[in-house]
Formats: sequence, C-alpha cells, structure tokens
Amino acid sequence: MNYYDIVFSVLQRWYERFAQATPKIVVGILVFSLIVMFSSYLSKLTVRIFHRFFPKSKNTSFIVLVKTFKFLIILMGTFIALEIMGLGGFVLKFVGSLGVAGVIAGVALKDLVSSMFSGALIGIDKAFAVGDYVSIKEISGVVESIGFLTTKIITDEGKKVYIPNQLIFSAPFVNYTTSGQRKVFIDLQIANSQDLEQATKVILNEIKTFEFADHVEQAEVIVLKQNFGIFYLEARFSMKTGENMTRIRSEALMRLKKKLDESAIQLATQTSDSLSN
Repeated sequence: MNYYDIVFSVLQRWYERFAQATPKIVVGILVFSLIVMFSSYLSKLTVRIFHRFFPKSKNTSFIVLVKTFKFLIILMGTFIALEIMGLGGFVLKFVGSLGVAGVIAGVALKDLVSSMFSGALIGIDKAFAVGDYVSIKEISGVVESIGFLTTKIITDEGKKVYIPNQLIFSAPFVNYTTSGQRKVFIDLQIANSQDLEQATKVILNEIKTFEFADHVEQAEVIVLKQNFGIFYLEARFSMKTGENMTRIRSEALMRLKKKLDESAIQLATQTSDSLSN
C-alpha cells in the first residue's frame, strides 16, 4: 500500500463517518435553531414563573433577568444539540481542559479579571454614571469615564485619578449626584461680646441669597458650644446638584464674612479672644 492509498482510505473513512453522522447533525442544528428562536419567549416565561415563586425579587431588573435566563436557555440548547450530534463527550473533555487552564490563568490574572468583572457590574448596576460627583476610597471628584479596567475621576484639584474597578466594590462609595441633598457645613466663631442672635439672623439671610444653595428654607445655624468666651457656630445648607463642594465652601465663607463685617459683627480671633478675657 502506497501513500496515496493511505490518504484515500483515511478520507474515505472520514466521509463514511460524516455520512453516518449527517442525520444527527441536521437534527441537532434544527433543535438548536428552534431553541434560539423560542429563547426570548421561554426566558420571559421563566422570569414570570421565577417572580411567582420569589415575589420579593420583583425589584430586580426585569431586563437583566430575561437576558440571564435567555443565555442559560441557549447554553442548555447548545449542549442538547451537541449531545444529539454525538459530540457531547468531546465538548465536555474540551471544556474540562479549558477549566484547568482557566484556574491557572485565574490565579495569575486574579486582579485583572476582578477589575474586568467589576467594570461589567458597574454598567449593570448603574450605581454611578459619567458626570456624577462621587467619593471612592477617600477620592472625591467627577466621573470622567468608566473603562473596562479602571474608572477615571477628575478631583477637585483637577487631577485625573485612575481607580481600579475591583476597588469600587470592595468598600462603600458615595454618589453625591444621585442624592441631590449634599450639604455644606461651615464653621464660624463669634466672640461673646457680639450679638449672637443678630449674627445668626445675618448668616441665615445671606445663605438665602446663595444662587448655588438648594432648599434654602431648610438652612440653619447651630450653636455647637461655648468655650473661653467664644461661641462656635455651624452654618448648614444644601447645595445644588453638580456644584463643586470646594468652590462653594470658599465662596460661601467669603460672602458670610463680608456680610458680617457690613453688619458690624466680628468673627472671633485670638486677639479678640484675649481682649474679651
């Protein structure tokens, strides 16, 4: 037997096996096609049944659940079709080998994979979006972009900070934009020689003129304590969504200082404290 005969016999054997498997392949493709066609209907039906048995889960996003069950149904249809074609054993062995390789790669690339999945979860959960003012790991700023591996934030100082996505879900973070009720706290000190009641009225009236303040009717001035002839006050007001906290604190303090000076009310200093004592 020469080489041509060997090659011909191999090709003939493959052809015979393919001819024998053709009916199974056709049936498998038909079954898979039907499952894909009805996957949307079956996934919605499955979600309704799921909500019936677990009514407390109705707050979960309907679209996310439908997509999840649709993926599971198509995955199940794939394995059924492969089993009909007679390729189930081969696929399981192949998946098993990939699993071993995946474990090795997962250990080596744990942080990278964690950031990738966290980036996907940020898009699904929508805890914050581009343009929101957030505080993550003691870093505050405006979200510039949400990447596959990192989230870029522009801080109040103008710095661009890259935060790995895996860190976002490892600790609590704050989205100030969505709350819309971010408050500004300004500490003021008034000597006991000044009219405390008049100072409180002047501060409140000036806060009501702030164009960056929100719900000014809820603004308040609290007397925290009195110590060594000095009253420690705290002015509180809500800021409008999207405003810069650092800039607002600075502008509000300057305007309050100017208004108190115009009203002949002096803020306490070490000099005034010594004189009063």
